[in-house]
Formats: sequence, structure tokens, C-alpha cells
Amino acid sequence: MYETGVIPREGVLGIWDRALNWANRIPMDIILLAVRIGIAMVFLKSGMTKTSEGLTLADQTFVLFEYEYALPLIPHEIAAYLATYAEHIFPALLIVGLGGRIAALALLCMTAVIQFWVYPALWDIHLLWAGVLLLIVARGPGRIALDALIQRRIGGR
Repeated sequence: MYETGVIPREGVLGIWDRALNWANRIPMDIILLAVRIGIAMVFLKSGMTKTSEGLTLADQTFVLFEYEYALPLIPHEIAAYLATYAEHIFPALLIVGLGGRIAALALLCMTAVIQFWVYPALWDIHLLWAGVLLLIVARGPGRIALDALIQRRIGGR
């Protein structure tokens, strides 16, 4: 349990050492799976509020994109479709871990758009999203993912 030659500490410091030892044993693949599902659900739930039946955009979605989510350079009708479909496709890819880094990067870009053009006052929430998405971009979706299964099947890294 302890490194050779290290004398276990007593009391609170010993409890702290044992807690750190336990925490260091949490597999990164479990952490990546949890953050993939967690952040995916944020975007997927948002996308679901924009549809009525299946992937049909609700009428109020177009109103939202015309007035509240208005973006420069992109007509609101096109932005409504792009954002709604992105909020369904990329989270689904993240959950199963297929194209995980690309899906996370796409949602990171969407987060930046939301931060700078839609809700700049919510920077604390967007920073949390960005941090989670950056973890996935940097580390990949982990071994509990279709990406890893495909890499194993084709003999990749």
C-alpha cells in the first residue's frame, strides 16, 4: 500500500495519505467516461428543448435564434438548425466515445460562441464546460469508448 522505505504517518496526516493513495488509484478511463457523459447531457438536453417531434425544430426555436441567440454573420434560421443538430450529434458521439476528440472540440467551439455572443455573463459555467471539454480533447475519450475499440481492432495505438 505504501512505497518501500516510506514510514506511514499517524493521525490526520495518515488519513490524508491513505485518501490520496486511494484517489490516485481512480482509473483515468472512469473519469473520462464520467465527464464525457456529464458534458454530453448538458448539450443534449439543450438540443432536446429546441425540437418538437423527433428532430423537427420547434417554432419557438426560430424565435429564440432570431432574438435571444442572434449571431453575427449567420442567418437565424441556419443557426437554429446548425446548433440544434450539433447539440444532438456531438453529445451522442461523446457518449459512445466515437470521434471523441473531434466531438469535444466541436462542443468547445460551440461553448465559445455561446460565451462571446449569447451569454457572456455566464462565463463561470462556460469555463467549467470548456475545462471538461479540454480534458477530453487533450486525453481523448479513454479506453471505455468506441474510439479505443476501433484502435485495438485495427492495431493502432
